[in-house]
Amino acid sequence: MRSEATTVTQYLAELPEDRRQAIEQVRQVIRENLPDGFEEAMNWGMITYQVPLQRYPNTYNKQPLTYAALASQKNHMAVYLSGIYSSEKARKDFEKAYKATGKRFDVGKSCVRFRKTDDLPLGLIGQTIASMRVEDLIAVTEKARSRR
Repeated sequence: MRSEATTVTQYLAELPEDRRQAIEQVRQVIRENLPDGFEEAMNWGMITYQVPLQRYPNTYNKQPLTYAALASQKNHMAVYLSGIYSSEKARKDFEKAYKATGKRFDVGKSCVRFRKTDDLPLGLIGQTIASMRVEDLIAVTEKARSRR
């Protein structure tokens, strides 16, 4: 379900009440833990947390460098943690910590799927969001680009 909303407020208003409450709760955790320098915006039909183009314009697709995102999909909601997939160690550490919470580990390529916020270890989501500064994400991106 890709939204055509141009603002976060508009996106949230489109959601059914139960999903809006869940997305707002996860959004609050993200915003409370988001390092300085990232911006919240609408991109790719979802709420994104990204490096502004003014800070890092050298992206392959001329779009802001996405760190995380939050979306309501057709059959689930998802928090996208693309920052942890920049490092095999970070991804494995996240997976181990997630499984240790006892919550169902339902993940995709860079997303954690959930149907209600009780499905998510919100503390771990917050820690994960707080774990990478803008400078770190840019450095990892540059390193990956240099390997190509």
